[in-house]
Amino acid sequence: MKAKAWVSAARLRTLPLSVSGILVGSGMASIHGKSDLFVFALALLTTLGLQIISNLANDYGDGIKGTDNDERIGPKRAMQSGALSASELKSGILISVLITLVFMGFLLYAAFDGYPEYFLLFTALGAIAVWAAIRYTVGDSAYGYKGLGDLFVFCFFGLLAVLGTLFLFTKDLMAADVLPAMTIGFLSTAVLNLNNMRDITSDKKAGKNTLAVKLGIENAKVYHYLLLLLSLICLTAFLLIHGEQWYQFTCLLAYVPLALHAIKVRGIHSPEMFDPELKKVALSTFGLAVFFYLGFNIFL
Repeated sequence: MKAKAWVSAARLRTLPLSVSGILVGSGMASIHGKSDLFVFALALLTTLGLQIISNLANDYGDGIKGTDNDERIGPKRAMQSGALSASELKSGILISVLITLVFMGFLLYAAFDGYPEYFLLFTALGAIAVWAAIRYTVGDSAYGYKGLGDLFVFCFFGLLAVLGTLFLFTKDLMAADVLPAMTIGFLSTAVLNLNNMRDITSDKKAGKNTLAVKLGIENAKVYHYLLLLLSLICLTAFLLIHGEQWYQFTCLLAYVPLALHAIKVRGIHSPEMFDPELKKVALSTFGLAVFFYLGFNIFL
């Protein structure tokens, strides 16, 4: 019974989105003629670990603050439903942090053996990533309650995930590399915005002032369309710079379901209707990342 509760708390449906940045960054490394399956695997495991830490901490933080209550629309959380206690979740967070730090240590050693300055830099970035995963909802100054979640998601799921992964392979960055990183950042932020639009009523009552709460539902929709459009512009610009084969442009097919999703969002007037849209954007982003990786890696 507890195993099922832990699987639920880990929120497996969020994991494909979390590895999208790793796939894109690894695909970009191939443009530089760099690849390493061991580094790639460790980067995936580290990212999955960070996402699970974030999910467990989110469950704990919102549960302690009473944000997860009967008015919440989404799936029941582990602490909210009583499946896991606060102390059990705290232990789970600690264990997840320790396991993730082990993966991170192996990753940085494999990528930066002989580069002590990069090892130290990425150790610091890794520590900040762990801190950010926990502090989204945990603590009196949780940044998710101050409308800063969007900024952190953009930076960590987009910029750091993609550019950090690329740097693991290449030890170098080019100006155009920021474009796919922004694409994943914008799309990841769009998933968070959907989540926040779904929970806008309960979050407002609980004092969780997400950006959606601050903007209001209609402005949050406009913001959502802007995120999708900017992601498309950034990806298209990168492909025009580096795309040499037709199959490298197939990742743009992800914008077909995203366009249909945007039309659906426009007609939503009940917050609970946003919940099915979360999966659509998350899986579209993952699909985009897979096709990007294949286009610039497998077929190169």
